[in-house]
Amino acid sequence: MGVSSCLVGELVRYNGGHSRDRFLTDVLAPYVDWVPVCPEMEAGLGTPRETLRQEQSGEGPRLVTRGTHEDLTDRMTALAERWAAELDVDGYVFKSKSPTCGIHGVPLYPEEGPPLGRRNRGLFAGIVMERHPLLPVEDEGRLHDALLRESFVERVFAHARLRTLLDGDWRPRDLVAFHARHKMQVLAHDPQLYREAGRVVARAGSMEREEVAARYAEVFQRALATKATPGRNVNVLQHCLGMLALDPVRRADLVEVIDSYQAGLVPLSVPTTLLRHHARGEAAAYVRDQTYFSPYPDDLRLRNHVPARG
Repeated sequence: MGVSSCLVGELVRYNGGHSRDRFLTDVLAPYVDWVPVCPEMEAGLGTPRETLRQEQSGEGPRLVTRGTHEDLTDRMTALAERWAAELDVDGYVFKSKSPTCGIHGVPLYPEEGPPLGRRNRGLFAGIVMERHPLLPVEDEGRLHDALLRESFVERVFAHARLRTLLDGDWRPRDLVAFHARHKMQVLAHDPQLYREAGRVVARAGSMEREEVAARYAEVFQRALATKATPGRNVNVLQHCLGMLALDPVRRADLVEVIDSYQAGLVPLSVPTTLLRHHARGEAAAYVRDQTYFSPYPDDLRLRNHVPARG
């Protein structure tokens, strides 16, 4: 995963400090390999250094130093273009509100006076996102929201599984198996795109390998970028329940738990844990093996929040 260096504790901030984020370094770090970069350091600015900001101009936002107004736009743009061209990661966490790394809410200033607005992206982050529009991207501030954090991490691990498949010597049958294992997970996000991905899989034996890989990856990643909803989760849970051979008492218990999730009384982890527990034996292998039940390492415990209904 790409990451702004300051977020993993590197002393690269303008004041010689860092912005270490505990979720990234203490919780997520055991499961990822970080690819850290500080654009300011890569551009040769050093630390401590003069702070930067984005200023309005007739040619669009410019990246300048606050005190001396040195224009660093061209230098940072060239750096970002080189970095984006070589980037091969499954996700990226940027430093929030940074004039180089912010993904939203970056202020734009006139030459003098207060900011004109706070809707810009950082120059470096913006170029990376333009070159990799389907890459899972967040900033550390938004990752403090439980729902956004769970959604982002889910996309990262799905991206990694797809990359592992497509980087290998895969055959059409491997893509069929991958699509089948991800059925419930994708349905929870976007049923229409699941069907579109299925049409790509169905033609895998008659299309060029590179075209199949590119088209499937594009549809799969678009689907996972769509927000999963409680309603779609309920549909998936009920669908999985229908495929299990359970006695009436156990079935009634699971229906009650799914209803409790739908009502916002319990987190998603409760019905998914119970369904996976009951999906035992060869007859339930299809349900048990669905990535929906383990979209990322269980130890991350990201489904333990109760999303707001509304």
